[in-house]
Amino acid sequence: MSLEPPVAARRPVERLHHGDVVTDDYEWLRDKDDPEVLAHLHAENAYTDAQTADLAVLEELVYEEITRRTQEDDLSVPVREGRWWYYARTEAGAQYALHCRIPVVDESDWTPPTLPADGSAPAGEQIILDGNAEADGDFFSIGTLDVSPDGALLLWSVDAVGDERYELRIRDLATGVDREERIPGTSGDALWDASGEWIFYTTVDAAWRPDRVLRHRLGSASADDAVVLHEPDERFWVGVGLTRSRRYLVIELGSKITSEVHLIDATTPTAAPRVVWPRREGVEYDVVHAIIGGLDRLLVTHNEGAPDFRIDAVDPDDPEGARQEIVAHRAGVRVSGVSAFAHHLVLHYRRDTLRRVALARLEAETTTPRFHEIEVAEELFTLGAGGGPEWEQPTVRLTETSFITPAVVSELDLRTGERRELKRQPVLGGYDPAVYAQRRVWAEAPDGEQIPVSLVFRPDLVALGDDDLPATPAPLLLYGYGSYEHSIDPSFSIPRLSLLERGVVFAVAHVRGGGERGRRWYEQGRLEHKRNTFTDFVAAARHLVDRGWTSPERLVAEGGSAGGLLMGAVANLAPELFAGVLAAVPFVDPLTSILDPELPLTVVEWDEWGNPLADPEVYALMKSYSPYENVRAVRYPRILAVTSLNDTRVLYVEPAKWVARLREVQAPVLLRCEMSAGHGGVSGRYAGWRRRAFELAWILDAAGVHGR
Repeated sequence: MSLEPPVAARRPVERLHHGDVVTDDYEWLRDKDDPEVLAHLHAENAYTDAQTADLAVLEELVYEEITRRTQEDDLSVPVREGRWWYYARTEAGAQYALHCRIPVVDESDWTPPTLPADGSAPAGEQIILDGNAEADGDFFSIGTLDVSPDGALLLWSVDAVGDERYELRIRDLATGVDREERIPGTSGDALWDASGEWIFYTTVDAAWRPDRVLRHRLGSASADDAVVLHEPDERFWVGVGLTRSRRYLVIELGSKITSEVHLIDATTPTAAPRVVWPRREGVEYDVVHAIIGGLDRLLVTHNEGAPDFRIDAVDPDDPEGARQEIVAHRAGVRVSGVSAFAHHLVLHYRRDTLRRVALARLEAETTTPRFHEIEVAEELFTLGAGGGPEWEQPTVRLTETSFITPAVVSELDLRTGERRELKRQPVLGGYDPAVYAQRRVWAEAPDGEQIPVSLVFRPDLVALGDDDLPATPAPLLLYGYGSYEHSIDPSFSIPRLSLLERGVVFAVAHVRGGGERGRRWYEQGRLEHKRNTFTDFVAAARHLVDRGWTSPERLVAEGGSAGGLLMGAVANLAPELFAGVLAAVPFVDPLTSILDPELPLTVVEWDEWGNPLADPEVYALMKSYSPYENVRAVRYPRILAVTSLNDTRVLYVEPAKWVARLREVQAPVLLRCEMSAGHGGVSGRYAGWRRRAFELAWILDAAGVHGR
């Protein structure tokens, strides 16, 4: 194996925008069909293998720890739909899950059946899809799984490459054989209508934007499928769904900042869709159907005059008429939405950075539902609520987790008030959450804003002193994202235990651009305020160093996708703060990508980053923070970039070009390119664990935790 880093040829091309001439030496790496490009990527992989060969024993040890702690034969909690209970189960040694069902025995009993504790097949099981049997090649990903209303047919979609273009298939569940009719080139978003006669699905344009909803009649040729709606505005994505009540088909159109919803009455699936609220720039909303006080209502979660969103009820026949307030706007309490059932509503929202749930009972005379929050004992937690697709169900399915608490699934029976645990995520070999600690600290940003930072660690291994701080700086992994209003919520991770058990502190910097502190937090980290995302992360790192939690020699940063942009930016801003930087599928050449409207997803991203093609100020701002544009001759930390050849969201060429430019300044950088994968990386759970074991071994080595 080569011990010399690959050197990409420099083939300069010029780019001119707003009077600024940029010479790009590595744009030629964009052509993934070029044998020379593929040879270069293979050379990068060979070099990475050689440079990390001494980590092979540690990687294998971490991989064995992950598999040893994971219950490989496992089952999900069954969810009822129609006359069946549906669940997934995994078998030891198998990469993919088996999707199964067993019949409902008692129509009046909503208690999920108890499945064998060892993960074996229960009596009466029918396997409706075995991913292991279907996988044919190095990559396999299921998009939709939807059973027809009569339970006889399975609509499913598969991506066999990683480019997120799916083929729709229909399986006869009596025979287990797929019908001949197949629909290629879809987005994977598809469902049956309420009658089971029609299939609604979406397709993508050349830029990978879901832009059309089509209607397919069962048994017909796909060439005859009718276009239900086409969205020409390249900023908008299109999706399709069915209300839980099965009263309406819902077509959602959304840019980053504007929404529009269309409805089709489920009794007339061939009717033209009708708009709920015509789009108004900057107004976001979504719609669910409910029956309140005996009246049909649409519950609209929206931000019109309510930055953190509110919920109003409107008449489906006159949606722009009178509105009834269901959930009022409260600054700093970000309302995410509401789930409607025949007898109750479930409210989803975020307060004080944490996801929360409240419930409201619906009685015949109820015209103004009253919500009651479900309390959680832990300081840091994530609480989610589902419940399945059944309109009449009298129960609410809850999932609770934290950084130190494995996920617990419970069910609340609204008839009796009883809440009982259904499943606790198993951790084999013994796990005691009392051994670990989680806490929240606050770092001050340059503009005075307080940035929340979550920590999880083993106090005995970190050796806290009397001041409740480590006696000596600990190895620490600092994770960040900070875009699209996406929040990094407290959650449990078995692979993370391999860090914590070696005395590593895991930390999350909840930087602006995410949604942890409401819509304001997002707005302060996008467009012209994007630099706050990067300086917040640096502030969090400096705080942890200044307070003695870690030191620059022991601090590693990690982020992926837009979080990979964050990694590249902070490596340029404060390289002296970090011993290592792990950037997964990193968006490190954003200016080149966002300047080209022909590339996948570019136009829809202009609302998030701005349009540098039209606006010279946006161009200058993006150029000022783009990692690729700002590589400089400094002492960089060790950098590992991980990407995938078939990624359609962040093209492999971005990290490939970034690594090539970092090599010009002798940065210690490695690139691993998965040759059969997409944005989410390799498929298959064992392959995923193997990849994560490699990354964790690299992190441990970069943080100075050798051979443990």
